[in-house]
Amino acid sequence: MNADMLAARLAADRARVDACLEALFETRQAPAPRLEAAMRHGVLVGGKRLRPVLVYAAGRALGAADEALDAPAAALELIHAYSLVHDDLPAMDDDDLRRGQPTVHRAYDEATAILAGDALQALAFEVLAGTAHPRLPAMVAALARAAGRDGMVAGQVLDLAAVGGHPDVAALATMHGHKTGALIRAAVRLGGLVAVAEDDPRLAALEGYAAAIGLAFQVHDDVLDVTGDTATLGKASGADAARDKPTYPTLLGLEGARAKARELVEEGVAALAPLGASAAPLAELARYMIERDH
Repeated sequence: MNADMLAARLAADRARVDACLEALFETRQAPAPRLEAAMRHGVLVGGKRLRPVLVYAAGRALGAADEALDAPAAALELIHAYSLVHDDLPAMDDDDLRRGQPTVHRAYDEATAILAGDALQALAFEVLAGTAHPRLPAMVAALARAAGRDGMVAGQVLDLAAVGGHPDVAALATMHGHKTGALIRAAVRLGGLVAVAEDDPRLAALEGYAAAIGLAFQVHDDVLDVTGDTATLGKASGADAARDKPTYPTLLGLEGARAKARELVEEGVAALAPLGASAAPLAELARYMIERDH
């Protein structure tokens, strides 16, 4: 798949999940219009949609139809959106800008942002639970684990605790493996579960792929925080240094961090071997993750 084909595939998948997300808000009589507007702002204003794209790519690699992948893709993006709304709050990272727009608590207010995040999380499980699938319990469990105390929320706690500290590379990997990696692993698992049974060995191959590329994604994010600009990133550049957060460039140096990201991508691509040629789009996505500019 060349660069133009990858760009077209990414655009098509983003458009597909965006249509699913927008449909959740259309022709709806909302009891709390301000809450509804804040939720829309949190989920529909831009975004790379990387996690839904991974759901589609993993599912297709194992033979799933796009229609069956829509609900898990949308549910995962809703969880990601809720996490960003809460991550930006004054009690967390206190950010003013997200995806080139004011963060939800700046566009509305802090209480509304908290409630909008809560509602987006609940909506994610409503969307996923509304699908008819023989492995629905396993899919719901995978999303819940990734989002909760053993996944993303645990990672956020570790992230807050690390501010001003001096963790080593292993501790940093553990933190990011929860905060960022958990949802990326959930993306490929959800896509895979749509297609195959829980004991299919190809799911383990996808897990190995996702563990590596999830960390590569975060390493590259740390690099972009140093090298990127606010206009391109859609959020404040240099924020990690300003908050005294430990990052891969601070521990490994800029070139060392870039080399680490490349090493992780190759590890992830190698894990896809049991899937054969059908995994080629997943390999291209892995490389895209450390070539993107935002």
